Amino acid sequence: VQLQASGGGLVQTGDSLRLSCAASGYSFRNTVTGWFRQAPGKEREFVAAFRWTEYYADSVKGRFTISRDNAKNTVYLQMASLKPEDTAVYYCAAGSRIITSTIRKETAYDYWGQGTQVTVSS
Repeated sequence: VQLQASGGGLVQTGDSLRLSCAASGYSFRNTVTGWFRQAPGKEREFVAAFRWTEYYADSVKGRFTISRDNAKNTVYLQMASLKPEDTAVYYCAAGSRIITSTIRKETAYDYWGQGTQVTVSS
């Protein structure tokens, strides 16, 4: 099983960016797929997740959108109105036995991508 995250880069405040996470050896259908991020010196934190509905951290609600294309086995994170505090390494994750109460917990996820750096300059 491999999750490959891509799409990170250096952008300016207010810009948009779309991250992608493609899976091989694993089907996203009927699973929970999520995005987490880790800023320098901080713990990894939940950003967004998708099962039959979408879940977001309060810090990104209204600016980020998670979506999934089951046919392409790819999950996306569309990020808009980016802020310097969004700077982090972004990780995609997936799991098939996640219940709603744990969907924001990284320990609930079975598989992780390698991370992609997003840097937002002020």
